[in-house]
Amino acid sequence: MGRGLRSPGSERDDLVLGVKSVLAATVAWVLARHLLPHTVSTFAPFTALLALQATVYRSLRDCAQYLTAMTVGAALAASLAAVAGIHGWVFGLLTLLALAAGRFRPLGAHGTQVAIVGFFAYSSGLGQIDYIGHLTASVALGAACGIAAHLALAPARHTLHRQEAVTELFTGIEGRMGELADALEAGEPDADRVHRLRSEWRHLSSEADRIRHAIDTEIENSRLNPRPSIEDSANALVRARATLDTAQRCQDHLRSAGRSLDHAIASGELSALTDPFRAAYAALLRTAATALHHIGQLDRTDPQQLNHILDQARTELDRIRAHAWRADGSHSDVAALQGTLLTDAGRLLEELRPTS
Repeated sequence: MGRGLRSPGSERDDLVLGVKSVLAATVAWVLARHLLPHTVSTFAPFTALLALQATVYRSLRDCAQYLTAMTVGAALAASLAAVAGIHGWVFGLLTLLALAAGRFRPLGAHGTQVAIVGFFAYSSGLGQIDYIGHLTASVALGAACGIAAHLALAPARHTLHRQEAVTELFTGIEGRMGELADALEAGEPDADRVHRLRSEWRHLSSEADRIRHAIDTEIENSRLNPRPSIEDSANALVRARATLDTAQRCQDHLRSAGRSLDHAIASGELSALTDPFRAAYAALLRTAATALHHIGQLDRTDPQQLNHILDQARTELDRIRAHAWRADGSHSDVAALQGTLLTDAGRLLEELRPTS
């Protein structure tokens, strides 16, 4: 709670949502107790809480689904009570029909509410129209309180924060690429350092998944949200997600290269690589890191500048390939290691190439 009070972010969003939920549920309950029979007053705060989801779009969607489910359940209860009366076998039929109706896909996760509301309307209200009318009014009152609280203080927009998170991820990847290059150039490769890098790649992969979830949530948060955001926020979020895709694909190839180096150090194969190969491969990694920096920056990437860097990296890669196969083609173990590293590097460069 202290962090939510001190600075904006997900903690503050959760705190604000909690406060709005308490206020909306309390107001809904008080109004329902004064305006409606006590038998239905609980539905008002329940619906108010339902209406206060993380985003305005989700709140309106869930409200619509719940109101639809409630209407279907109440209509089934009223119809069966009017036609067949209040009997055990009728309740069983109501349950069967309500469960079947609840499987209707547009109702989403609220399909079970068809049966629940039907049970209340049939058991407590005996299918009477007056009770169903009061029940509907209680639900509508709760939904109104929840939506009003959401619109009065709409969820904050975090487009810029999501972009900055992607940039920070790219910075982390660049740093690990530099460490990988340093490990290659070292006369005596540090096995602990390379092994630690593998753990850090896994951490960055988990961080990328977390950022993706945050971006997807923010894309949803931008729908129907009355709060202003940065200019062209919708396209900015789409670009951030596309950039994150590139980062995650690059991480796959970098993890593969790191895994190959880790195994090569453990088996002693890495010491058989020539110094020129190791130095050239390290330089290639640094050139690729420069390209990655341009892609991950907040400003739009200059395609010409990026292509120039990638052309330079491709030239370096071709030169390393030619030298590697001439120098060590007779050593199968060394050739296999070189081939694996160069394949990962080639795939990495392809991922960095602009698609448009």
